[in-house]
Amino acid sequence: MPKRPFIRKQKRKKHGATFWDSEYASGGEHLALSEEESEDFAKFTRWLSRQKNELVLRRDTHALDLGSGNGRNLIFLAREFGTIGVGYDLSTAAVAEAKRLSADLPITYEARSIAGKVDLEDSSQDLVLDMMTSHFLVATEREALRNEIHRVLRPGGWLFMKTFLRDDDLHTERLLKEFPADEPGSYIHPVIGVLEHAYSEEELLEFLSLKFVVHKVYRSHKHRAHGKARKRRTVSIYAQKDPYK
Repeated sequence: MPKRPFIRKQKRKKHGATFWDSEYASGGEHLALSEEESEDFAKFTRWLSRQKNELVLRRDTHALDLGSGNGRNLIFLAREFGTIGVGYDLSTAAVAEAKRLSADLPITYEARSIAGKVDLEDSSQDLVLDMMTSHFLVATEREALRNEIHRVLRPGGWLFMKTFLRDDDLHTERLLKEFPADEPGSYIHPVIGVLEHAYSEEELLEFLSLKFVVHKVYRSHKHRAHGKARKRRTVSIYAQKDPYK
């Protein structure tokens, strides 16, 4: 009897919330998960503290983190400055971990998509974080979220945004070619199985400037070695809601 060919069993892909629940449950199979605050965000808080006549991070400061994960950046704000935080994350496992890590801190979490209406009052927040999160939304959802962030921020409040940068990024170039989505600059992530958008700097600044004043732009290096891609490129934006509107 002839031998049957060996067929390697394929792992079943996990999409969206299922993927993130699995990541937090496993401690990070595909992504490095940390309980330490993001250095890019910590850099922003240091910069903000040096600005005269601007928001001083303190006990009555309110912060919203869109895509809060295990709560690490809200925990940092609460421990360092006494900030009151609200975190949204799609993953119930991430929210459970965030609650465990910040049980003694003034932070509340909700397991929900960041798409749709933000359940907070107008001008109620001093700071909003969008760190590697809104790029999972389609164009109309990204626009609606930008408008919601503007609505909930007080005049003079700040948005810290970090996202993928398409310019001179070989990884993005390959993903757009091999896994294209239905909108420009977007692809279907081959592991997570959902749409992911990578901005050009010009596109991102035009998008944010319709609602905010952009003060700082920090780009990561191109991360190339001998013509080959290394890490993904990112960009961090310090943007402010007009204090006089």
